[in-house]
Amino acid sequence: MNIGDAAKASGVSAKMIRHYESVGLFPGALRTDAGYRQYTDKEVSTLRFIRQARDLGFSLDQIRELLGLWLDRRRPSRQVKALAQAHLQELNQKLQELLAMKATLEHLVHCCHGDDRPDCPILDILAAPHTQAEKTPSRSGLRSGRTR
Repeated sequence: MNIGDAAKASGVSAKMIRHYESVGLFPGALRTDAGYRQYTDKEVSTLRFIRQARDLGFSLDQIRELLGLWLDRRRPSRQVKALAQAHLQELNQKLQELLAMKATLEHLVHCCHGDDRPDCPILDILAAPHTQAEKTPSRSGLRSGRTR
């Protein structure tokens, strides 16, 4: 099948298929005499695997490792589990950071009058010097968001 058909069958856009090929995540497809890429059902399964791993937020490096484990039928499942647990830990950390950012922003929105006056605590915090934002309590400052 051609790249368009492979894209439809796998749920991965043709542009992303080309990208995965360029970064070595997915092997370059065989080509016809006219230069068109040709994909097999096995390659479409691999693309589907990649898409589903991306949907779970795995990085390209993690997907590369997962693909290697998937293709190795003698792999111990503990390696797959360890990789998934490490990713889950990363997701939990990101979730905590997002929740802290949300709480900070909710507090700032609550403190802003949102009227015709120019004073605004949201802009004041965003414009504060870096050291000032670090000293601001986590409920009203930017420190509770992403780590630097």
